[in-house]
Amino acid sequence: MRSRTAAATAAAATAALALTTVTAGSAHANAPGDSPEFTESVTVDNVFGHLEQLQSIADANDGNRGAGTAGYEASAAYVEQTLQAAGYETTRQPFTFMYEVVNSTSLTEVSPDAREVEQAPMSYSQPTPQGGIEGALVAPTSAIGCEATAWDGVDLSGDSDIALVSRGECSFGQKAVTAGEAGAEAVIIYNNEEGELNGTLGGVEPTSAPATGITMAEGEALLAKMDNGTVTMSFALDKTMEQRETFNILTETSTGSDDDVVMLGAHLDSVHDGPGINDNGSGSAGILETAVQLAKVDELKNKVRFAFWGAEELGLLGSDHYVADLQANDPAALDSISSYLNFDMIGSPNYVVGVYDADESTYEAPVDVPAGSTAIEDVFTDYFDASGQPWVDSEFSGRSDYSAFINAGVPASGLFSGADGTKTAEEVEMFGGTAGITYDPNYHSVGDDLSNINTEALGIMSDAIAHATITLAEPVAPEEPGTEEPGDEESPEEPGDEESPEEPGDEESPQEPGDEPEIPEVVQTDGFGSDVAGGTALGGLLLAGMTAGAVVAIRRRSTMD
Repeated sequence: MRSRTAAATAAAATAALALTTVTAGSAHANAPGDSPEFTESVTVDNVFGHLEQLQSIADANDGNRGAGTAGYEASAAYVEQTLQAAGYETTRQPFTFMYEVVNSTSLTEVSPDAREVEQAPMSYSQPTPQGGIEGALVAPTSAIGCEATAWDGVDLSGDSDIALVSRGECSFGQKAVTAGEAGAEAVIIYNNEEGELNGTLGGVEPTSAPATGITMAEGEALLAKMDNGTVTMSFALDKTMEQRETFNILTETSTGSDDDVVMLGAHLDSVHDGPGINDNGSGSAGILETAVQLAKVDELKNKVRFAFWGAEELGLLGSDHYVADLQANDPAALDSISSYLNFDMIGSPNYVVGVYDADESTYEAPVDVPAGSTAIEDVFTDYFDASGQPWVDSEFSGRSDYSAFINAGVPASGLFSGADGTKTAEEVEMFGGTAGITYDPNYHSVGDDLSNINTEALGIMSDAIAHATITLAEPVAPEEPGTEEPGDEESPEEPGDEESPEEPGDEESPQEPGDEPEIPEVVQTDGFGSDVAGGTALGGLLLAGMTAGAVVAIRRRSTMD
């Protein structure tokens, strides 16, 4: 079992980080790689330029960049070419996944009112039989329908029964499996907050009922009609499902200690319904430009690794595969990743500046928060506080590519500008925008194109990514010639200052056999989980706050029971 311990308090580290941000006139205040200079080098214009390229790629490839498509391949090629031009070596990590595309779908209320209902079929949902399913709506005794007992006493004896359940507490996959095993022929899941519900079952489940998502308002309207009698619905889902191969892209800096690796990740794939420029071209573009500029820093104390994940939209598949591969084949390499920073949607049109709430000061996390995550959160929040930038907590939910890392005990944090949640009046006071609508009205849709990006949000978030990266990487400042103060020169020797000749017996004793200094053993790896000759060892991340000439560190180390 690995344990993560702190060699210094989070408060001390974040205080040092704040000093790095606001202190002027220090010995290395203008040295290449210091936070203000590096942050300035990661420009919103360059980040937006990467998004323009991703938009062009989507336009040339059926309007999307989804996993397993030509659009994803072209997106990956652009990222690789950009990184290679900056001096990086890139690696593709392949894995297989279930490719799916919806050919046609519909959800209709047959009675008491005849109308079409807006819906979004769940990823990995089973298709309906040809011609669809028509039947009466049924609801569990517990609205969320997570457990089999929720269906006790519910009449599911009809030829075709369609379950109506609420989002919440358990996965969509569990709801669909539970409803299917209870006897429902399909399941409609309604949102528990404002906005559309675009979900995934997380994987193919043969026993699950075909599943789709609707808004909270639609769900409540249908429930009210059920109170007055039978509600008959029709659901049709025709789709293609087949095994395909996709990949992650990995790269890392050529300098920096392999004992301390900081990792940044963003998913590169879009949904198959649109170009995915905010979700998640924005996060990919942010870390891509950060990597390009980081290559110009001469020397880093800690290695930085960048990951562009595949198939996130189909259930976090790329990041899950990466972590699972290390767990199975090189747990020491996984143990070396002591910090994972995730960036999924950083340019939402009705944005907030959200930081993953690792300290649970606003939201109780529905997942275990690894020790050390709070200190990484503070890297972002102290930066925003020092620059006068408002920010809010974003639930530490595990609903993006940091999930596999936190499940493996790796400390994590990240930024999020909002998706299908609704903006509040208080948030409008902080960030502008419109209350009562979602942060990204074009989330998971064809409208998530270049015009969907808020460049102010993109700039704020890109600067924060740059600051966190250079702070944790710890650039090594070059020695500056001619810095001696007057009077620092060595005084010429005065007569009598010469060294006295050695007395007999003062000579150093010859080294006895076996007195040679101990050479530490180095575990060699290619940096991606495989041992190779001539490689370097990975290690635990150093989270550091730097002032001129001072470092306060939070370090994770491992012990074996």
